[in-house]
Amino acid sequence: MLLSLLAFPGLAARADDALSARAHYLANAGVMIERGDTKVLFDPLFRNNYNQYELVPEDVEAALFAGAAPWDGVDAVFVSHYHGDHFSPEVMLAFLDARTDILLFAPEQAVLALRSAGAAEETLERVTSVALQYGDVPIRQNVGDLLIEAVRIPHSGWPDNMADIENIAWRVTIDDKTTVVHLGDADTKPLHYELHPDHWHGVDTDLALPPYWYFLSPRGRIVLDEHIRPDHAVGVHVPAAIPDEPADRPAEIRGYDLFTAPGETRDIRED
Repeated sequence: MLLSLLAFPGLAARADDALSARAHYLANAGVMIERGDTKVLFDPLFRNNYNQYELVPEDVEAALFAGAAPWDGVDAVFVSHYHGDHFSPEVMLAFLDARTDILLFAPEQAVLALRSAGAAEETLERVTSVALQYGDVPIRQNVGDLLIEAVRIPHSGWPDNMADIENIAWRVTIDDKTTVVHLGDADTKPLHYELHPDHWHGVDTDLALPPYWYFLSPRGRIVLDEHIRPDHAVGVHVPAAIPDEPADRPAEIRGYDLFTAPGETRDIRED
């Protein structure tokens, strides 16, 4: 269920159907979605790249903290799970203290870490803790011009590894127009998605942001093609060793769209 969810006037409804949407890549699984005056971030602040993934460039992180364009006017941040390449409680706390109009939505494990990092109660009033067990009914909540939905999909490696990690697959719709799914480090087994057919099949998804290994896995491709069914998918969590130029990538991944270079963008088509 959702905990500590309040009515936030800073997220007053804004709608302009003529406005397009765009995805901005930060690094690893970090992406900002922009539609009109509304901006949301997924997994933007972390400190551990495990010597394998891109870190958010220092100038981009500084701009995030300062609220400099295009990172100004951010409404909400969504965290998929508490792992060092997706979430740093200390950095997130500093960010929330610097940007006092931003809301945070995160799994319970991440919020507990934020508390342990010294988050003040005033800061925690802007934090929504999501407590979901595997198999729980997905949650759904309107906050201003955002429709926020969440379901627990086990972390990659389930059930043998990381079964205790609260990995949340977020689906966020802006202005009833742009719908984006961010999977965190979700396991590729279709059975996780078969548990909630009404959730996955009841919404048209404009953009999916799966970890890139979904493209390499037959099961992952089934999930994308038969369950999430997005208009477009861009792989994230791509190792830094993968070249930016598609023609230079290994053949098995060359035909898929990937975020590899911090700062690149994708326009989001709305049907």
